[in-house]
Amino acid sequence: MQEQKNAGWAKEEWQENPLLKRIMNTEEIFWLNPKYKSRYSNPIVQPIKVKEAEGRLKRFAPYIAKDFPETKPMKGIIESPLIEISSMKHELEESYNLAIPGKLMLKCDSHLPISGSIKARGGIYEVLKKAEEIAMKDRGFKETDHYELLASDDYKELFTNYSIAVGSTGNLGLSIGIISARLGFKVTVHMSADAKQWKKDKLTSLGVIVKEYEEDYSKAVEEGRKQASHDPRCHFIDDENSVDLLFGYATAASRLQEQLKARSILVDEDHPLFVYLPCGVGGGPGGITYGLKLAFQENVHCFFAEPTHSPCMTLGLATGLHDKVSVQDFGVDNKTEADGLAVGRPSKLVSEMMTSMLSGSYTIEDGRLFELLRKLAKTENYYLEPSALAGVYGPVQMFQSEEGERYIREEGLTGKLNQATHIVWATGGSMVPKEMMDTYLSEM
Repeated sequence: MQEQKNAGWAKEEWQENPLLKRIMNTEEIFWLNPKYKSRYSNPIVQPIKVKEAEGRLKRFAPYIAKDFPETKPMKGIIESPLIEISSMKHELEESYNLAIPGKLMLKCDSHLPISGSIKARGGIYEVLKKAEEIAMKDRGFKETDHYELLASDDYKELFTNYSIAVGSTGNLGLSIGIISARLGFKVTVHMSADAKQWKKDKLTSLGVIVKEYEEDYSKAVEEGRKQASHDPRCHFIDDENSVDLLFGYATAASRLQEQLKARSILVDEDHPLFVYLPCGVGGGPGGITYGLKLAFQENVHCFFAEPTHSPCMTLGLATGLHDKVSVQDFGVDNKTEADGLAVGRPSKLVSEMMTSMLSGSYTIEDGRLFELLRKLAKTENYYLEPSALAGVYGPVQMFQSEEGERYIREEGLTGKLNQATHIVWATGGSMVPKEMMDTYLSEM
């Protein structure tokens, strides 16, 4: 309680705050970050580290192409398509009786190769970085060597002497489990009870040890971190605190920049870019936002999307308490069908980074996620898991709410919206089994 008072919030004040009252009632909200600065300075992590991550992924590309043949068309670069979804835009305008000026696009991390989710960026990157460190330390491997060698039996035998562990609600564990097992590492994924069974089954089929916890995501991470600390040869990938995960996610921005350029889509003072990112603990959307700010500065406007029952990042930022507060502290149960977003407490690293970098956030009801899932399947023939639809609601909130109107006015964007580009980040879905997707499509 003392920490809460020091941050300017006491429990008795929560019920009196209009925003917190609505959050506690699990209502949909659109929150503008009062500390947002279009031009930020003194970032917590160094931009040079993002460049280093880009270089490392390029070095690993020959290995990726060899061990994962599905990536050969991209020459071993793990990247997703960017598509315009004009039919979905029309559907949203009709359904919500509003106009969405500019282009509406879908960044299809749902269809990233290897693991079919945004976690293929950060999770795979951190495992590759660890594999490189071990190869250099134990075998004298050099950056100028042929990285295809890491797919050899000799290196796989080396990696069996080491292990990787992670705590996850699903997709991060899936990404890390797939790449780690292929390299030869022993892998343990600590999963919360709300993780989907098919993801657990997939990991088990790869020889990954899956440990389940009845409590939520935070408990899985806590136990994973504790158990890994007793093994000096175990590398724990910490979704709450890892800067390496962050760097892996941030590399998405320069690639998006190239995709926009290839489509002759401008992003500048007169052509604003809005990006809507589903958010769980914050690593994926936080890393991507950081990269986007490096690439586009004040011309990109990033918003996080969270379930009404798991708004941990919004609460951490709105109260200024960051990881010192959880949704349960506000009487919110953290129960949602958007399993990848079922997180009760935000990452301290990301929450603090986003303090001046994030434009705002909003929440979405589970029922609306399924409604949007069906609409996207019908209009664009794209099939996503429920959590991935959270970003699609962003343009609706932007142009339907008083807060959205205020943001546009205060940021001087009113006369520029017809030249705007809106990108909703699809975070997962292509690996969902057909019977599960059929269930999603029939949800009412």
